[in-house]
Amino acid sequence: MTRPQPTRRPTDATYLDDADRVDPPTELLNIPWIDAHNHAHTLSWADRERYALSGCEGMIMVSSGYHWTPYKPVRAEDIRYLWDDAVNRRAAIERDHFFEAKLGLGIHTGVRIENPDDLLDAMADYCELDEVVTIGETGVTPAQHAEAWDLDEQRAVVEAQMALAADHDLPVILHTPNTGTDSKREYVRPPGGTPGYEKNTGLGQEPVITGENPHLEAVKIDVAAANDAGLPEERVVASHADPNNIEYVMEETDCYASFTIGHSWLVGVDAADVANAIDRWGPDRIMVDTDCANVLRTDPFALKRAIFELYRYGIDPADIRQVVWENPRDVFGIGE
Repeated sequence: MTRPQPTRRPTDATYLDDADRVDPPTELLNIPWIDAHNHAHTLSWADRERYALSGCEGMIMVSSGYHWTPYKPVRAEDIRYLWDDAVNRRAAIERDHFFEAKLGLGIHTGVRIENPDDLLDAMADYCELDEVVTIGETGVTPAQHAEAWDLDEQRAVVEAQMALAADHDLPVILHTPNTGTDSKREYVRPPGGTPGYEKNTGLGQEPVITGENPHLEAVKIDVAAANDAGLPEERVVASHADPNNIEYVMEETDCYASFTIGHSWLVGVDAADVANAIDRWGPDRIMVDTDCANVLRTDPFALKRAIFELYRYGIDPADIRQVVWENPRDVFGIGE
């Protein structure tokens, strides 16, 4: 028998049936999680601490990216600087924040890079480092920033990295181009932006991939390159999964799909997309990442929030744990 409430006025408790009473899923508070793709070495100390405070057990810090290079066009030595900077920062980040921090090193194709063979020659030695657990992010890109990069040259650089990954038994993180979202309106005021080349959209080049769906075509080219390089598809993580590419990735490949939910305002992908994918294909080849970086408005709490959102969308806690912890742990060998 329900004990009457001592309150002077009626409360919800008076009218709740036993079926309405739920035990809080406190296990969600303690599910370990790994951010499968971010650029946390470019973040502030405080942002990295937010990862730790929200329960991050490990992360893949990707130093592949042209946004932080000091010059455009980008030279091989600029990318090498990014790799060295990440290697240099990693141990201090682990020491300061207590989560496991591993690295992804790669050649991004968002801008043409001069002398990429110099990077490929050096990459094999970096792959021997214990802290390097993946190559990437990489993958052909339909259009470049500042200077276009011929599609055949892009593909050759991507395939060469995949061959190195196969040789060193490493996975590859793909940068899959997003189609964006139609849910936001366009700015009519000029944005402040980041000074210099980094966010100057006026420097965008004409696409080197055209057709009905160049963003999806880029992913298909990447998967073909992995096959040609002898890299098993299950060693490929297609980051930035979205409604435009998820069906292809899940039904026509053996790749993993990682949903980037750290800047939903930009790409329109959030926990609902992850829940829909789990409902349709199960949790076995799905991950979540934030892609947090200092050149974007991103959220270090995004992955922890996604854990709660997935539960609210009806996803079983065991499936949530597999998506945010077990899958990245197994693929990247982190948190073992």
